[in-house]
Amino acid sequence: MIPRELLATAQIPDGPEMRLYRRGEDHMILLERDELMSTRMSGSEEALATLTAARLEARAGQRWLIGGYGMGFTLRAALAALPADASVTVAELVPEILDWARGPMAALTADCLEDPRTHLHIGDVADPIAAGGWDAILLDVDNGPDALVRAKNQWLYEPAGLAVARAALKPGGVLAIWSAAPDSRFSKTLLEAGFRVEEQEVRARSNGKGPRHFIWFASLR
Repeated sequence: MIPRELLATAQIPDGPEMRLYRRGEDHMILLERDELMSTRMSGSEEALATLTAARLEARAGQRWLIGGYGMGFTLRAALAALPADASVTVAELVPEILDWARGPMAALTADCLEDPRTHLHIGDVADPIAAGGWDAILLDVDNGPDALVRAKNQWLYEPAGLAVARAALKPGGVLAIWSAAPDSRFSKTLLEAGFRVEEQEVRARSNGKGPRHFIWFASLR
């Protein structure tokens, strides 16, 4: 087996350390012992964007907010699905992630960070959510609604945070939240927050195989 090579580390504000590894042509980002993401498994992150775009259809001048750049899978899929008059803001808390995107993982970016529709916000995704005016808010800042990456993110999945997200959406807008596992309690929380809720199972790999991941699509009733 090809040994895993540590390429870089980054400290999450108010959280643990993230580590970027490479094994052959594959890259993976770990949080302590948990693998947060890998270039081998991009399918569900891409689905977060493509399934959101399908729900919004062809409305003009769409404004999207993506919480977490990760390895850029969701951003690239969003840009491929959206027309030229759209704009996509990516909120990334850890600036080193973007350094990695332009450095060791530059081959993966497909120039998505230089796309004129892309806008970067370095900081907490809660700030641009509160600014409002979004057609879509896509959250992949944790492994689901349990704030694995950063304890302060728990607010995003609680009634107060969901109320802010609901108010931030334009009529017909969509809040989409990625998760590594199902959570029936969170579905109930979304319903109680006034959303119409759909939970969809998606596969981790782009070929339709791999572990099962989950996406909640929450829209205004």
